[in-house]
Amino acid sequence: MKNLQFISVLTNSFQVYRIILVFVVILFSSSCSDFVEVPLPNSQLTGTTVFESELTANAAMAQIYAQLRDGGILSGLPTGVSVRMGLYADELQDYTNSTISLPIYNNALTADNATVSSLWTSSYSQIYNANSVIQGAENATTLPIAVKNRVAGEALFVRALVHFYLLQIYGSIPYITGTNYEMNRKVMRSSADEVYSAIAKDLESAVARLPENYSSSDRAKPNKMVAKAMLARVYLYMNKNTEAATEATAVINSPLYAWETDLNKIFLRNGRTTIWQLASATAVRNTNEGTTFIFVSGPPPVCALRTDFMNAFETGDQRKVNWTKAVNTGLNTWYHPNKYKLRTATTSSQEYSIVLRLAEQYLIRAEARAKHGDLAGAKEDLNKIRTTAALPIITSTIATEILSEIQKQRRFEFFTEHGHRFFDLKRSGTADAILSVSKPGWNSSDIVWP
Repeated sequence: MKNLQFISVLTNSFQVYRIILVFVVILFSSSCSDFVEVPLPNSQLTGTTVFESELTANAAMAQIYAQLRDGGILSGLPTGVSVRMGLYADELQDYTNSTISLPIYNNALTADNATVSSLWTSSYSQIYNANSVIQGAENATTLPIAVKNRVAGEALFVRALVHFYLLQIYGSIPYITGTNYEMNRKVMRSSADEVYSAIAKDLESAVARLPENYSSSDRAKPNKMVAKAMLARVYLYMNKNTEAATEATAVINSPLYAWETDLNKIFLRNGRTTIWQLASATAVRNTNEGTTFIFVSGPPPVCALRTDFMNAFETGDQRKVNWTKAVNTGLNTWYHPNKYKLRTATTSSQEYSIVLRLAEQYLIRAEARAKHGDLAGAKEDLNKIRTTAALPIITSTIATEILSEIQKQRRFEFFTEHGHRFFDLKRSGTADAILSVSKPGWNSSDIVWP
């Protein structure tokens, strides 16, 4: 059973927004014919009340971004997938010894585990809110068309994004596109192919609606390139390699972004390679990731990088030097991720939580090119990553070797970033071979959460 918590945003002309929590208990299992059996709430909430002005429409989306940052899948807190999937795969070691985290680390999850249910619940809450915004934008009569398109485009992007992560974690899932409880309770799980198609469709619609430029100076609101970057990833996962390369190229060639060779500048708030990030809660706070991962004395309070992960870095890889940090206590040494370097507040926010960045687009295009036989182009993209890490270029002319190197670079480029490692093992079909060695509790059935 899983509990689905619907969170709806309600505003009026005298208030910017008010969050109303509607808790609904649902019955759901893989054998059920319906997605949810949901009694109608006492009062139906209508999305149109959110959109009496651009201010209130923006406030509704701001609340969704806050939910993404502070709760659920994309949160940098210990309950988000950067930690949870890092533990579940082979990046992080658990030091909490809690009844919630240990089953994740030991690949011994059951359906009643709090993380299993909470990620599901919070994600569908965020999807419900995105659907409310989409409907509100479509029904608004007082907003300029450009504002309606932008707001709906942002919400479509969020809906696609959250469904994408749910699919990677839980396997077949319901794809929810409305706010009607009677209809939602009849939605059944869709196959992976069906969910991918729905995600791509939403992202394509977002691309059509979103503006070319950012509507905020800090890249915290999606624009057209943000949707294209996510679409490139989705196409790659769908094995639509031509389309993946096309979308990645559009992002790479955009004048909005520039390559950064200084590894210590990539995760700054104003980083040139940032495509989309989640703004901090206040003007002085930094990231949840910094608070979660950084520790100054041992033993670690939450987690640390696994020894076998640290030992797997190629000699001379400057990401090991700049993106990890040793902590020594007595005779013991632990390492924590050090991409985000600030654990506490500063005079003004220096770091935001980055969700999409330019390096991924180069590695997406490298993989897509290699699979299509463009080995020279693949190596060019791959070597951009390697040279930035101070590693020698690769010269192989064998496709399988180049693809293997791409997966290796993805491992060390995106460690502890929103589950990339586990998702890559899953889609490449190598999870069993790799995790059965490093994780004694691993079974083939662990490829999806219960």
